[in-house]
Amino acid sequence: MKNKLKKELAVCGFAAVKAIESSNPDKITRFYFSSERASQFSKLCKYLASKKTPYNMVDVKDLEKLCASVHHQGVVAMIEQDEIPLLDKDTTNEWLHKKEDAVLLDRVGNANNLGAIVRSAAFFGIKNIVIPSDEAQSSVTTSSYRVAQGGMEYVKIYRIGDSATFLHSLEGKMLRVGTDAKAKTKVSEIRSSKPIIIVLGNEENGLSKAVKNECDVLVSIPSPVHLSTPDSLNVAQASSIIFYEIKKRAD
Repeated sequence: MKNKLKKELAVCGFAAVKAIESSNPDKITRFYFSSERASQFSKLCKYLASKKTPYNMVDVKDLEKLCASVHHQGVVAMIEQDEIPLLDKDTTNEWLHKKEDAVLLDRVGNANNLGAIVRSAAFFGIKNIVIPSDEAQSSVTTSSYRVAQGGMEYVKIYRIGDSATFLHSLEGKMLRVGTDAKAKTKVSEIRSSKPIIIVLGNEENGLSKAVKNECDVLVSIPSPVHLSTPDSLNVAQASSIIFYEIKKRAD
């Protein structure tokens, strides 16, 4: 839930708020918690008091109103939320210099999937996430923050105008790996001395044709069984396997 007037975002969930406490408590503008969580956030309350940042113990129903969710886990932090920065050439050049991998989401519309992908990316040390300025693409929300389980504090999210145009600009610089359930190349077969940008597609339709055309290779995750199983994984589930396989190339 976002307060557009104050440019605040409600962050709920124990792990998500604890991650903010550890990494950047100064971005908390207001803090609310249930009586059951009081002892677990006493240190944060003392810090907020020193900064004269308001905090208060409230009823569970009030927490639900603050974050518009029953999944608050007894804690809600209102944080400053600036606009997602526009990705520029200097930043991508820095990726190339440091040989950092990145993830591009092509119209991943579900906020929970975005959060789960961020969580997996953070776990595997992939800190650059790119999303298009498209109505079909989910942005950072209360739900995605909670599902990321603190992962939002360990990644950087950038926005671009158009996915295909952005991928075209990386031709020859990064290995552009798209995901496609029907692709013949297995993700485990990917090897590259260049940094990799992993392109994950829309939950229903996958990658757009324009985006596929800008990928150097399309990969799939083969099922280890030959039964009546679903023909593909959820995009968030698939991302974990892909990140794992991509990172194995460094071993």
